[in-house]
Amino acid sequence: MGNELLTWTRHILKKFKLRAVKGLGQNFLIDAGAVRRIVEAAEVGSGDEVLEIGAGIGTLTQELLETGAKVTAVEVDKKLPAVLKETLAGYGNFRLIEGDVLKINLAELMPRKFKVVANLPYYITTQILLTLLEKNLPVTKIVTMVQREVAERMTAAPGSKIYGALSVAVQFRSEPRVAFEVPPENFLPPPEVTSAVVVCDVRKPSFEVDEEFFTRVVRAAFAQRRKTLLNSLTGAGFDKEKILASGIDSKRRAETLSLEEFARLSNFLQGR
Repeated sequence: MGNELLTWTRHILKKFKLRAVKGLGQNFLIDAGAVRRIVEAAEVGSGDEVLEIGAGIGTLTQELLETGAKVTAVEVDKKLPAVLKETLAGYGNFRLIEGDVLKINLAELMPRKFKVVANLPYYITTQILLTLLEKNLPVTKIVTMVQREVAERMTAAPGSKIYGALSVAVQFRSEPRVAFEVPPENFLPPPEVTSAVVVCDVRKPSFEVDEEFFTRVVRAAFAQRRKTLLNSLTGAGFDKEKILASGIDSKRRAETLSLEEFARLSNFLQGR
């Protein structure tokens, strides 16, 4: 089956005189098993609303459409809409939006509950994830193919060397887990790194905070990982006396704080 998908992918690329655009982070998935597992991980079914970011030539899109879900695909590469109109011809449950997902009003585009399924370009993975999580959209699940290193950061626990601002942001608003890994040979062209599919079950934030202020505190705390909380936060303009009076040891480093401790610290610094 994987060979069939590879043959089909090569046929489409040749027919439309396409090449993977490195600047857009394009790597076409050529393993049918991986495509199927992504859709299964997203638990997509008939009637579900799905947002796909970067439809490519429609490989994953078609698998999603076969479930009966209503799929809205956002594609920034101007060469691909013509391809998708052919590869996905006949599907009445498909809608294509041409443009940059970071510049589109997603709340307007997807007003009802929806799931996100995407093979994200590695160079803007974090930006897209934070946009999806921080905009208070009616998204219930995000299933994304990312670089394995990013997947590890998304799911890292406090005290880990890779626990950081991304870990806190993702875990504050969702429950992430790595579903499975995808080796380079499952793509055309093969990337230089192993990929991983991460499932984020989105929920309300773990603690009550002013989210904008909380994000500022977290990012400032992790801005210079080797520094203590006191040095990092005062360097970012937060009040020294409040930091010392917060009840959290200011000599600690950001990577040791749990979500609850970050929330307590944020609320104290803001006087909540």
